[in-house]
Amino acid sequence: MSSTNYFRLTGIIFGLVAAMHLLRVLFNWDVNLGPYVIPMWVSYFGFVFAGVISYFGCKHGKII
Repeated sequence: MSSTNYFRLTGIIFGLVAAMHLLRVLFNWDVNLGPYVIPMWVSYFGFVFAGVISYFGCKHGKII
């Protein structure tokens, strides 16, 4: 796999992860892992983090 394709794939995957975090925040979905409830602030952080990684992956993969 060439580095350009790797960055494209990384950008797309992390873009989907960021979209899921955004949907969780917008629709107020609960996430439970066994007896633990994951707080909403995790998705705020996850959206920003995954979004930044997606942006740089797309930038280096020459999608943007």
